[in-house]
Amino acid sequence: MPTYTPPLRDMQFVLHEVLKVTDELKVLPPHAEVDADTINAVLEEGGKFAAEVAFPLNISGDTEGCRLDKTTHEVTTPQGFKEAYAQYVEGGWAALSCDPQYGGQGLPFVVNQCFYEMMNAANQAWTMYPGLSHGAYECLHAHGTEAQKALYLPKLTSGEWTGTMCLTEPHCGTDLGLLRTKAEPQEDGTYKITGAKIFISAGEHDMAANIVHLVLARLPDAPAGSKGISLFVVPKFQINADGTLGERNAIFCGALEHKMGIHGNATAQIHIDGATGTLVGQPHKGLAAMFVMMNAARLGVGNQSLGLTEVAYQNALAYAKDRLQMRSLSGTKAKDKPADPIIVHPDVRKMLLTAKAYAEGGRALQCFCAVLLDKELHHPDEKVRKDSGDLLALLTPIVKAFITDNGFEAAVMCQQVYGGHGFIKEWGMEQFVRDARINMIYEGTNTIQSLDLLGRKVLGNNGATLKKFGKLVAALVQEEGVNEKMAEFINPIAYLGDQMTKFTTEIGFKGLQNPDEVGAAAVDYLRVAGHLVFGYFFARMAQVALREIAAGNTDPFYGAKLQTARFYFAKLLPETAMLMRTARAGSKVLMDTDLALA
Repeated sequence: MPTYTPPLRDMQFVLHEVLKVTDELKVLPPHAEVDADTINAVLEEGGKFAAEVAFPLNISGDTEGCRLDKTTHEVTTPQGFKEAYAQYVEGGWAALSCDPQYGGQGLPFVVNQCFYEMMNAANQAWTMYPGLSHGAYECLHAHGTEAQKALYLPKLTSGEWTGTMCLTEPHCGTDLGLLRTKAEPQEDGTYKITGAKIFISAGEHDMAANIVHLVLARLPDAPAGSKGISLFVVPKFQINADGTLGERNAIFCGALEHKMGIHGNATAQIHIDGATGTLVGQPHKGLAAMFVMMNAARLGVGNQSLGLTEVAYQNALAYAKDRLQMRSLSGTKAKDKPADPIIVHPDVRKMLLTAKAYAEGGRALQCFCAVLLDKELHHPDEKVRKDSGDLLALLTPIVKAFITDNGFEAAVMCQQVYGGHGFIKEWGMEQFVRDARINMIYEGTNTIQSLDLLGRKVLGNNGATLKKFGKLVAALVQEEGVNEKMAEFINPIAYLGDQMTKFTTEIGFKGLQNPDEVGAAAVDYLRVAGHLVFGYFFARMAQVALREIAAGNTDPFYGAKLQTARFYFAKLLPETAMLMRTARAGSKVLMDTDLALA
């Protein structure tokens, strides 16, 4: 059976020693009083909930799955899920970073993200139920009417109700301009919504009293394409004037998807047959409003794979230290045993260190992005808010795609460490692999994220936002450029940063002549950008570790951090040279292939 220990020490290192979050937060009026002790205490308790309540339900929830009563359209979640959710609500975890005006605790988003990393590591399928609710909360908080906020936000904040996002239809996924769900205006100001949605995570369940569906649909006069999409809030149960629940709305689960992983989460086919809803935001502007939830979900999906990377690594490491197979090539290490533990073998260490590096790099990036969101929302300086938002927009597709690609690779490597046992359910590793696979697909496939990064976030403004991140890299290079002990970390990112500028310019010029050149290069481009970002954070982490060691700190944590950073720069970052070469191969070898694909 797998185990899980919340990585509190590494979180504290990233938050307090690398990012110095309390210095960042003290200039934000809502968070000025938040100190390190408060953050640490919250995360320690959150880690206990993850490890002691959510984690024990992971394998059993995967085995049992969800059950649909086709007569009542009600879904029963796996045994223990509902009771765990009641503990979650009672503990106030749903309200952690929500607005105090609606009953929230008002803690920074970065604290919420760290808590959710642990929850995702413990039980991704369970965590998706409250996780999606937070996105619905953010969307209504940003775009809802005062009446909608008063009606829905207190219940979403407390966790009494949960939320979903209903976008995908049987004939359209990413291309939402093709959606057909209709919204007919009524005399009382409401709308009758009719249509079908599929792949709706947490679309129906027995864990909360009501489910708040955010549904994309078209008004009768809607223009074609994505410019004709409006957003509606459609509750499972209609709500009476006094706030109590009324009759069942005409939105229900017709079937549950039979899927590869996340079996404990109800992935629903939703039928909408004249359900009552209210408009969120302006007519035909629904996609812009929904992007608040979609961007939050993209950060959340990256966090899902970060959690899975961590828990897979922890278990593979423990197994590698215990499993005896063969002798070390350089001589017997465990003389008192019939064979050496497999951790002595170089390739086993490579797999373990890859997972460890991807977890630690991903954690630094996630925390950095969460602080950017806190600053975008609350910093008193308008320029800082804008710069933070721009940088977050640039990094969001990297969080979603790079961390999830890495997470799946890490989960497969950790499964490989187990050999044949990794293929057997009781060890838990095959579930981590299956669960990690969806993260590369939903909330916009990773190819879509790559096109978004290169086409919109980089070339769309002639690299202006990319230059903002480049300034962070340049500042670190300037600060540590003459420090010989930092050379092994600084020189690679300085070189890659310079290469990135040339690489981007080259792809941009080729794309002006043939847009397929952008499509052909995008996935490789995002991985190069992801390595530049990870390299920057590993250099910053090495910088802190070297300073602590120079000051006489003998905590082995810092030596371990340096060894992981050295592995990253030696074994993982060099992938960028290959990626730039394949990107430069162009689109012809892909598009001039009609005979090959006939």
